[in-house]
Amino acid sequence: MTLNQLDEYFQSFLNMAEYKRDPSLNGIQVENSNPSGKEIKKVAFAVDACQETIQRATAAGADVLFVHHGFFWGQCQTITGTHYKRIRQLLDSDMALYACHIPLDANPLVGNNYGLAQRLGLESLEPFGDWHGMLIGVGGRLPVALSPEDLVQKLFPAGEQALHILPFGPNKISRVALVSGGAARELGQAIEQGYDAFITGEIGHEQYHQALEAGITVIAGGHYQTETVGVSLVMEKLAMETSLETVFIRVPTGL
Repeated sequence: MTLNQLDEYFQSFLNMAEYKRDPSLNGIQVENSNPSGKEIKKVAFAVDACQETIQRATAAGADVLFVHHGFFWGQCQTITGTHYKRIRQLLDSDMALYACHIPLDANPLVGNNYGLAQRLGLESLEPFGDWHGMLIGVGGRLPVALSPEDLVQKLFPAGEQALHILPFGPNKISRVALVSGGAARELGQAIEQGYDAFITGEIGHEQYHQALEAGITVIAGGHYQTETVGVSLVMEKLAMETSLETVFIRVPTGL
């Protein structure tokens, strides 16, 4: 499989064309020396495109690094400083960079939010979380109402800890809304739509009183932790459906 063929594979289910308002330049951000001819044998997956993930993907022998947070965010950027060093490292290794931001948050098959909803066993799923006219999250109902602590355990079955829990909702939570990453502003939408709990990656100081006065529980699971889900699901799908080798590069930030 070449890089161009891998791009076609990812495009077939990540629905990037539907998220034209996403400024993240989804898809191939840095190509290799021969995108239509060089054979891809190994793909590394990570949340962030940074020096450490590039170094570790290179050491692992990867031909492509697939990330959620890429290099480009819709503005012209000079190739200097840290930006230069990251791109130079990719070019020196002839390793391509592939990024998928909002489409990977919202994807109902391998997305961050639907993946978290699956962990919780949410039912009666419906799109949630309007961001620039795009619904990127998901809401649903738990089959059995849970306490905030039990909700966190189901959210992170490997034992990770949530960064913050504001337990201001009912003791037993039934309706949950999810938007991974930095979606603190979507708390207002969860309140308006009557959810018992809102789960995201990180929250700010102003969300404390907003949640308290509205009587809603907020779980900030960590920007990084809530966004390992999508890249892991894409990796599992690729490994199952192709002969390519895969490796996950874990670089937790604690944030």
